[in-house]
Amino acid sequence: MTESRRSRMTFAVLAVTVRPIMNALMAKKWSGAEKLPRDTGFIVCPNHITEIDPVVIGHFLFNQKVTPHFLAKASLFKVPIMGWILDATGQVPVDRTTAGANRSLEAAREAISSGGGIVVYPEGTLTRDPDMWPMKGRTGAARLALQTGAPVVPIAHWGAHEVFPRYAKRFYLFPRKTSRVMVGDPVDFSDLVDKPITKTVLDTATERIVDALTVLVAELRQEAPPAERWNPADKHQKSTGRDYEGNTEETQ
Repeated sequence: MTESRRSRMTFAVLAVTVRPIMNALMAKKWSGAEKLPRDTGFIVCPNHITEIDPVVIGHFLFNQKVTPHFLAKASLFKVPIMGWILDATGQVPVDRTTAGANRSLEAAREAISSGGGIVVYPEGTLTRDPDMWPMKGRTGAARLALQTGAPVVPIAHWGAHEVFPRYAKRFYLFPRKTSRVMVGDPVDFSDLVDKPITKTVLDTATERIVDALTVLVAELRQEAPPAERWNPADKHQKSTGRDYEGNTEETQ
């Protein structure tokens, strides 16, 4: 999938309007950009701590001359203006029906083949961990990687939650915050690529992705991660949506 003229123009307009806002909101401390693949499309796996994460990651990738494509809920494509922007920039709608899932996978493959970065949040939603560490992952990113052979690059970030806390209703602009982004080495799946894509293989690959991401987050935070990864199922929490046990709407 080659980027269309419409997509390039829309990204250019967004860059002119959104980048100055992001630069004003947060200082930048970015590292590891040299680890991004430059000769192939790849899968980006970031941690997920607040609703503005896609803007932070998109800003970082665009500044590295990588066209960002996100897997986004199909319902968002029906929202006025937002839906048009998502469609115009070649974002990938995720439909949970069987036929829709196949279309989403094909669109993701096309985005990878275009040489851009397809962004897949391995946790699937905002982390439920009370301390915002990466929680137990879902297998979507691992499946896409094993089916396409595309490298998986973990990218951790920290600081956006101070501007817009998880599930908040307003921004916290002062004092000015810092956006910290760190790119890790591609995750090694060399021992898995020739195996049938079973649940065990997918779980193993997913654990490696989240492990790599957790190491980066720990380095950004200068803290040790918890000994046991948060699992919403073990805590009797819903896997999606804002209504889950222990949710507080505004935390800093």
